[in-house]
Amino acid sequence: MSLRFNALNKLTEKEAIPFESTGRITAVFGEYVFDLKKARQFLSDEAYKSLVASIKAGQKIQRNVANQIATGMRAWAESMGVTHFTHWFQPLTGTTAEKHDSFFTLKGDGTPIEEFEGDALIQQEPDASSFPSGGIRATFEARGYTAWDPSSPPFIVHIGPGKTLCIPTAFISYTGESLDYKAPLLKSIDALNKAAVDVCNYFDKNVSKVIATLGWEQEYFVIDEAMFNARPDLVMCGRTVFGHNSAKNQQLEDHYFGAIPERVYAFMRDFEEECYRLGIPLRTRHNEVAPQQFECAPIYEEMNLAVDHNSLLMDIMSRVSVRHKLRVLMHEKPFAGINGSGKHNNWSMATDTGVNLLAPGKTPKTNLMFLTFFVNTIKAVHDYAEILRASIASAQNDHRLGANEAPPAIISVFIGQYLSKVLGDVKERVSEKFDEQDESMLKIDIYKSIPELLLDNTDRNRTSPFAFTGNKFEFRAVGSSANCANPMTVLNTIVAQTLRQFKEDVDRLIDRGEKKEIAIMHVIREYIVASEKILFEGDGYSESWEKEAERRGLPNLKTTPAALDAMIADKAKILFESNGIYSHTELEARHEIELEKYIKKVQIESRIMGELATSHILPPSIRYQNLLAKNINGLKAVGLSEDAYSNQLQILDKISEHINKASDLVEKMIEARKACNAISDTRKRAIAYQEKVKDTFFDQIRYHVDKLELLVDDKEWYLPKYREMLFLR
Repeated sequence: MSLRFNALNKLTEKEAIPFESTGRITAVFGEYVFDLKKARQFLSDEAYKSLVASIKAGQKIQRNVANQIATGMRAWAESMGVTHFTHWFQPLTGTTAEKHDSFFTLKGDGTPIEEFEGDALIQQEPDASSFPSGGIRATFEARGYTAWDPSSPPFIVHIGPGKTLCIPTAFISYTGESLDYKAPLLKSIDALNKAAVDVCNYFDKNVSKVIATLGWEQEYFVIDEAMFNARPDLVMCGRTVFGHNSAKNQQLEDHYFGAIPERVYAFMRDFEEECYRLGIPLRTRHNEVAPQQFECAPIYEEMNLAVDHNSLLMDIMSRVSVRHKLRVLMHEKPFAGINGSGKHNNWSMATDTGVNLLAPGKTPKTNLMFLTFFVNTIKAVHDYAEILRASIASAQNDHRLGANEAPPAIISVFIGQYLSKVLGDVKERVSEKFDEQDESMLKIDIYKSIPELLLDNTDRNRTSPFAFTGNKFEFRAVGSSANCANPMTVLNTIVAQTLRQFKEDVDRLIDRGEKKEIAIMHVIREYIVASEKILFEGDGYSESWEKEAERRGLPNLKTTPAALDAMIADKAKILFESNGIYSHTELEARHEIELEKYIKKVQIESRIMGELATSHILPPSIRYQNLLAKNINGLKAVGLSEDAYSNQLQILDKISEHINKASDLVEKMIEARKACNAISDTRKRAIAYQEKVKDTFFDQIRYHVDKLELLVDDKEWYLPKYREMLFLR
């Protein structure tokens, strides 16, 4: 019996695995997190104050105090049954990494003890050569360091009965370059803080810190474990390279916000409880548009913690799904013809005085501050659209962008009709010369023009890659499997750069004798005029928008190799180096890493297509072809006319055509792949893989294979079909 039919037989026997919740979320929330409340209990006054100062003010923790913190942390962990610790980090592989060490050690006289010293808390040395480095580290240069990030609290992960203390860290090379997502993110958060505080002080001198906030929305698919195991393409690539659409997919829109299937519901409750214990503040769960697609979302957090929590969530979901005989698919486009999955990044800024800088206020002064940060963000996206596009580029996301409710590859900003009118009024009514009328408009009209209840007055545009949704911007184009840190690092940096320029422009006018508020309004007007072509309120999926975007001069970078070029352009190098985020070497390395990822992803998909076509598709197709030929010959033998078997002949002709075409194309694809592999330049090899392998062969081979799926006897077909994976639960 094939894996497909074995999976189908077992599916009818499967029931939801019981999950017993411990009750109220507040009773378990943060139970496995070494937060400040637990630190207060297990640390001395000196150690506790040092930790608080490091978290809240970024002050460096001294080594002697680190010993006290490590001792208290170990005492708490051991009270929870922990025996090992690890530096948990996020290398450029796209997954998390960890190397476990035990608290156990031997003293010089052989006495066994448990200990955890400050040096082990602050720094470890994983092998840097085995992680992507883009040429920064050679294989024989293995040394790299993980460095403790006190701003993200340690936590305990349970894997079966085992418990490990995980310490969030940054990962850097021996020569100091960042080799992960966290180190640049932390630098970008700091750059945004400094630039935003300087601008905030125009309005409120009490602001001393601005925090980047993030609320992510994680979309994902869930399918049965046996179905997953019967699809080698899902196992190897995370997506189906073949598969004909089922008669019903999402066209009735009946899955969206529908009743959650019982097995999935039990899985959701299980992974949510693990998340709550780890301090991940999940708030929302629901069915998404595509069949077997779902979403979860948390309450907003400080960005660094939010990024860690999203990476941790993906690990938890994958692990917990196995307990429920399910598999989570994080790929951006696991099934053709239905919605792909994104990770909407809802971004804003908040002051230490409790103000959301992207929320309109109730006075002219606070509305002017809102308008300042609102317009600066739009200007940043306009000026650095190509770099923002590069931050979300991947082989997986190329399948999704511009298809089935995913934003297009064109970066644009949606702000809604009310704020469009406000910006239009500012653009038209601020004169070149500042006078009393302008000051009057500032005090009265701006306040009246911005609706007080903006959440109700700003519509949502699901086709926009970057949309204002009331008190935040939603970067919808981020892929579901991506690490949030990469696009957020870019967004923080471009806004920081724009705010720095804004302050220079305003100060220059003030130095000329202009009033501060009028100077601010004048620069805002200049920025509105300079960036208005990035604003688009219509349907981002339409062909007319693509033509309009081209007329406006907006970039439309549809493929990853093309999009990634922006990372190493002079504009990017100046941007990131001037803000202290990346050196030229680090940018070149990351460009190389992302190109290599793209090549390997396409290469693996090409290989699995060839393997499936040869071993899973052609054999049953040929058997059915032979069966039809035998049937036709039998009908001929008994003397029936050709009319009696004309339909069989037509089917046989179609099957023979698709078999021959699929087989020929696979052979040509293999030769094209060999030619690509001979190209030494990584960028040229990536482009060749995209143009000569992916674009030339993937859709063609799939077309013929999917036609065979419709023609070949169902009982002969090896691979689980879309109707089975998406609708049998």
